[in-house]
This record gives sequence, C-alpha cells and structure tokens, in this order.
Amino acid sequence: MRAWVDEIPEAELDSHYAKAVADLDDHDLSMLAAWHASLEVGHPIANKEFLVNVFPSLGENRREALKIAAGFRGEEAFDAGVTEEQSLEMVLPFLSDARCRELARECVELYCWDRLGSEN
Repeated sequence: MRAWVDEIPEAELDSHYAKAVADLDDHDLSMLAAWHASLEVGHPIANKEFLVNVFPSLGENRREALKIAAGFRGEEAFDAGVTEEQSLEMVLPFLSDARCRELARECVELYCWDRLGSEN
C-alpha cells in the first residue's frame, strides 16, 4: 500500500484519501483522528467529513495520512479474505518499474533476514 501511495500523482491524493476514509469503520476513524491530533491541526473529530475536509491542510503529511487510511482498508480486506497475491495484483500495475524493483529488493532482504535469523 505504501508504495502505491508514493506513486499517486499529487493532484489525485485528495480523491484517493476520500475513497479510503469513506470505507473506514468508527474504530479506524478514531485512530486516524488521533494521528491527525498529533499534527496539531485543530481538534480532530473521528468523522469522515471532517477528516476529508482537513486533508488539504496536512501539507507534506498528506501522503502519510493516505498511507494510514489505506492501511486500515488493507487490514479490513485481509480480514475479509483478500489474499496477499490478490492485493499485489491490484497494486503492482500502478507502480513504476523502478518502484517494483525497489520493493522486490526489500522483499528479498526481509526474506533473508527472516531465514538467516536475527537477534529479534
């Protein structure tokens, strides 16, 4: 999800954020509002309309807000039975070749880290 958000053109961030927020439940809205509160953008309300309306004022933090909202949607999709493969099939076509290579490198690093063991 995070890679996909990084690839979204600036002009499309608002619409993607509105779509992501529209599907969030009350718990996720509360979590997103709490994150907004950490940015001191006023007194955030766990309300879809408020969160969408304040989005443009987040400036450089807009992508992070979208990553959080999209992440909540991703968790809900996983809970609903969407597989990792299905998620990748939906996201990969929107990523640049360079970003796909970067993600593949990160995946190999994580796989090796897991298989070779670590102190964690």
